[in-house]
Amino acid sequence: MRRSETAATVCINVNAAKITRQSKSNLALAFVSLGRERKRDITVFYAFCRVIDDIADSRELNVTEKNRNLDAWRRMLRTALSSEPSLAAEVRGLIAKYSLAPEMLDEIINGVEMDLHISRYGTFEELRVYCYRVASAVGLVSIEIFGYRSPVCKEYAIELGLALQMTNIIRDVGKDLQNGRIYLPQEDLARFNYSETELQDRQYNERFVRLMEFEAARARQFFERAAQLLPREDRHSMVTAEIMSSVHRGLLRRMELDKFRVFEKEYRLGKLEKAGRILTQLLRSL
Repeated sequence: MRRSETAATVCINVNAAKITRQSKSNLALAFVSLGRERKRDITVFYAFCRVIDDIADSRELNVTEKNRNLDAWRRMLRTALSSEPSLAAEVRGLIAKYSLAPEMLDEIINGVEMDLHISRYGTFEELRVYCYRVASAVGLVSIEIFGYRSPVCKEYAIELGLALQMTNIIRDVGKDLQNGRIYLPQEDLARFNYSETELQDRQYNERFVRLMEFEAARARQFFERAAQLLPREDRHSMVTAEIMSSVHRGLLRRMELDKFRVFEKEYRLGKLEKAGRILTQLLRSL
C-alpha cells in the first residue's frame, strides 16, 4: 500500500460519531435538534466533510498525495474499493437513501481541493465559488437529510452557506495567514487601501477595521437573504440550520462590537450563549 493510501486509512477509518464528538464545530452542537435516524445520517455526512477537509489540511501529505486521496473519495462515492474505510459504505448508503447525486458531494471535494492550488482570490465572485463549494453545497446535501417541502429551501441553503462561510473567513483571518492563505478578496483590500503586506504583518489600523466591516456587512446580507427565503412550511425541519445561523450571527456580532481583533483573539461563543441560542431556536420551531 502506498504511503498516501495508508495515511488516508489512518485519517478516515474512524467511526463517524467519534469524528463528530471530537469536533468543536457548532454544527455538531446543532445536531441536538434532530431525531435519532436523521441525527445518525447527518453525522455520517458530517464525518465525510471532516475527513476530506482533514486530507486537504494534512501536514503529513504532499499535494500529489492529497489529490490522490481526494480522487479516491470521488471513486468511493460511486463504487466500493478494496480496503476502503467503513465510512465510505455509509456515505454511499446516504446517497442511495436520499437519492443524492454524487456530483453534489463532488462539489464539496472540489471546494477543499481549491485550497491545494489557490491561496489568493482576486474578486469576490471568485471567492463565491469557493464558498459555494465548501459551505452552500454542504447545506444543499444537509437539507435533503433534514427533509423539506418547498424547492425554495434550496435557495435558502445556498444563501445561508455563503453567510456562514463569510463569517468563518472573517474569524479565521489570522489563522489562515499562518497557512499561507488569504481569503479576503484582493479587490477589497485595494478598495480600502490596505495592502497584503500590511495583512501579512498583521497591522491593525482603521483601514483594516473598515475592510472587515465591509466583509461583515456582506455576510449580514447573506444572513438576511436566507431568513427571507426560508419557507414557512420548512421552519421546523430547518431548525438545525437555523441554530447554525443563530450561532454564527452571534459570533459575527461579537467580532463587530470588538472591532475585529482577529489577529490577537480567537473568537467563539461561550457554552451558555450557545445553549441559549439553541434553546431559542428549538422553541421557535415548536
